[in-house]
Amino acid sequence: MFFAKNPLKESIFQTFLKTAVQLKSMKKKVILDTNFLLVPGQFMVDIFTELERIMSEPFEMCVIDKSIAELNQLVAAGKEKDKFAAKLALVLIRQKNLKTLHSFVSKNSVDDIIVSKADASTYVATQDKALRDRVSEKGAKTIGLRQKKYLMIIK
Repeated sequence: MFFAKNPLKESIFQTFLKTAVQLKSMKKKVILDTNFLLVPGQFMVDIFTELERIMSEPFEMCVIDKSIAELNQLVAAGKEKDKFAAKLALVLIRQKNLKTLHSFVSKNSVDDIIVSKADASTYVATQDKALRDRVSEKGAKTIGLRQKKYLMIIK
Protein backbone atom coordinates (compact mmCIF):
# COMPACT_ATOMS: atom_id res chain seq x y z
CA MET A 1 0.00 0.00 0.00
CA PHE A 2 1.18 3.53 -0.76
CA PHE A 3 0.80 4.87 2.79
CA ALA A 4 2.52 1.93 4.46
CA LYS A 5 5.80 3.12 2.95
CA ASN A 6 5.31 6.76 3.91
CA PRO A 7 3.93 7.37 7.44
CA LEU A 8 4.06 11.16 7.01
CA LYS A 9 1.75 11.06 3.99
CA GLU A 10 -0.56 8.66 5.84
CA SER A 11 -0.74 11.08 8.78
CA ILE A 12 -1.45 14.05 6.48
CA PHE A 13 -4.17 12.07 4.69
CA GLN A 14 -5.83 11.07 7.99
CA THR A 15 -5.74 14.70 9.16
CA PHE A 16 -7.34 15.76 5.87
CA LEU A 17 -10.13 13.20 6.29
CA LYS A 18 -10.83 14.32 9.87
CA THR A 19 -10.98 17.95 8.76
CA ALA A 20 -13.38 17.10 5.91
CA VAL A 21 -15.68 15.26 8.33
CA GLN A 22 -15.55 18.17 10.80
CA LEU A 23 -16.39 20.70 8.07
CA LYS A 24 -19.36 18.63 6.96
CA SER A 25 -20.64 18.43 10.53
CA MET A 26 -20.14 22.21 10.95
CA LYS A 27 -22.69 22.95 8.24
CA LYS A 28 -25.88 24.43 9.59
CA LYS A 29 -29.13 22.72 8.70
CA VAL A 30 -31.84 24.85 7.12
CA ILE A 31 -35.13 22.96 7.38
CA LEU A 32 -37.71 24.20 4.89
CA ASP A 33 -41.32 23.97 6.08
CA THR A 34 -44.11 23.10 3.63
CA ASN A 35 -45.55 26.63 3.56
CA PHE A 36 -42.10 28.05 2.90
CA LEU A 37 -41.63 25.73 -0.08
CA LEU A 38 -44.78 27.29 -1.61
CA VAL A 39 -43.26 30.81 -1.59
CA PRO A 40 -41.66 30.59 -5.08
CA GLY A 41 -44.99 29.66 -6.67
CA GLN A 42 -47.06 32.13 -4.65
CA PHE A 43 -44.82 35.22 -4.54
CA MET A 44 -42.24 34.54 -7.30
CA VAL A 45 -39.37 34.82 -4.81
CA ASP A 46 -36.25 32.72 -5.46
CA ILE A 47 -35.85 31.32 -1.95
CA PHE A 48 -32.63 29.50 -2.85
CA THR A 49 -30.81 32.63 -4.04
CA GLU A 50 -32.18 34.50 -1.04
CA LEU A 51 -30.93 31.83 1.37
CA GLU A 52 -27.47 32.08 -0.18
CA ARG A 53 -27.65 35.86 0.29
CA ILE A 54 -28.62 35.86 3.96
CA MET A 55 -26.62 32.89 5.27
CA SER A 56 -23.14 33.83 6.43
CA GLU A 57 -22.03 30.28 7.21
CA PRO A 58 -22.02 26.94 5.35
CA PHE A 59 -25.43 25.27 5.30
CA GLU A 60 -27.42 22.45 3.78
CA MET A 61 -31.09 22.71 2.91
CA CYS A 62 -33.34 19.96 4.19
CA VAL A 63 -36.98 18.99 3.85
CA ILE A 64 -39.06 16.62 5.99
CA ASP A 65 -40.43 13.62 4.09
CA LYS A 66 -43.95 14.44 5.31
CA SER A 67 -43.65 17.91 3.72
CA ILE A 68 -43.20 16.19 0.38
CA ALA A 69 -46.34 14.14 1.11
CA GLU A 70 -48.24 17.36 1.97
CA LEU A 71 -47.13 18.91 -1.33
CA ASN A 72 -48.32 15.84 -3.21
CA GLN A 73 -51.71 16.14 -1.47
CA LEU A 74 -51.93 19.79 -2.55
CA VAL A 75 -51.16 18.82 -6.14
CA ALA A 76 -53.94 16.21 -6.01
CA ALA A 77 -56.65 18.16 -4.19
CA GLY A 78 -55.63 21.79 -3.70
CA LYS A 79 -56.91 25.03 -5.22
CA GLU A 80 -55.54 25.81 -8.67
CA LYS A 81 -52.98 28.38 -7.49
CA ASP A 82 -51.87 26.07 -4.65
CA LYS A 83 -51.49 23.19 -7.13
CA PHE A 84 -49.11 25.29 -9.21
CA ALA A 85 -47.07 26.34 -6.16
CA ALA A 86 -46.91 22.73 -4.90
CA LYS A 87 -45.85 21.35 -8.31
CA LEU A 88 -43.13 23.99 -8.52
CA ALA A 89 -41.97 23.17 -4.98
CA LEU A 90 -41.69 19.47 -5.83
CA VAL A 91 -39.68 20.26 -8.97
CA LEU A 92 -37.36 22.56 -7.00
CA ILE A 93 -36.82 19.96 -4.27
CA ARG A 94 -35.57 17.51 -6.91
CA GLN A 95 -33.65 20.13 -8.89
CA LYS A 96 -31.82 21.53 -5.86
CA ASN A 97 -31.15 18.06 -4.40
CA LEU A 98 -32.53 18.95 -0.99
CA LYS A 99 -31.65 16.47 1.74
CA THR A 100 -34.71 14.56 2.94
CA LEU A 101 -35.03 14.13 6.70
CA HIS A 102 -37.07 11.05 7.53
CA SER A 103 -39.73 11.29 10.22
CA PHE A 104 -40.13 7.56 11.02
CA VAL A 105 -43.15 8.43 13.19
CA SER A 106 -46.25 8.82 11.08
CA LYS A 107 -48.48 10.19 13.90
CA ASN A 108 -46.66 13.49 14.36
CA SER A 109 -47.34 16.58 12.27
CA VAL A 110 -44.62 18.14 10.12
CA ASP A 111 -44.36 20.97 12.67
CA ASP A 112 -43.80 18.50 15.54
CA ILE A 113 -41.09 16.71 13.54
CA ILE A 114 -39.37 20.01 12.72
CA VAL A 115 -39.43 20.99 16.41
CA SER A 116 -37.95 17.62 17.38
CA LYS A 117 -35.08 18.08 14.88
CA ALA A 118 -34.41 21.73 15.77
CA ASP A 119 -31.39 22.73 17.84
CA ALA A 120 -28.87 25.57 18.10
CA SER A 121 -27.22 24.60 14.79
CA THR A 122 -30.52 24.65 12.90
CA TYR A 123 -32.40 27.29 10.98
CA VAL A 124 -36.09 26.73 10.25
CA ALA A 125 -37.54 28.49 7.22
CA THR A 126 -41.28 28.98 7.76
CA GLN A 127 -44.13 31.43 7.53
CA ASP A 128 -45.85 29.88 10.57
CA LYS A 129 -45.59 32.14 13.65
CA ALA A 130 -46.47 29.35 16.10
CA LEU A 131 -43.74 27.11 14.64
CA ARG A 132 -41.24 29.98 14.82
CA ASP A 133 -41.96 30.40 18.52
CA ARG A 134 -41.64 26.66 19.22
CA VAL A 135 -38.28 26.25 17.47
CA SER A 136 -36.94 29.47 18.98
CA GLU A 137 -37.52 27.95 22.43
CA LYS A 138 -35.17 25.12 21.40
CA GLY A 139 -32.48 27.58 20.34
CA ALA A 140 -33.00 27.36 16.57
CA LYS A 141 -33.08 30.47 14.41
CA THR A 142 -35.90 31.12 11.97
CA ILE A 143 -36.06 32.50 8.45
CA GLY A 144 -39.11 34.15 6.98
CA LEU A 145 -40.40 36.11 4.02
CA ARG A 146 -40.64 39.88 4.46
CA GLN A 147 -42.80 42.23 2.36
CA LYS A 148 -43.42 39.33 -0.05
CA LYS A 149 -40.04 40.15 -1.62
CA TYR A 150 -37.04 38.93 0.38
CA LEU A 151 -35.96 36.57 3.16
CA MET A 152 -34.71 37.57 6.56
CA ILE A 153 -33.33 35.74 9.61
CA ILE A 154 -35.92 36.53 12.24
CA LYS A 155 -34.72 35.12 15.56
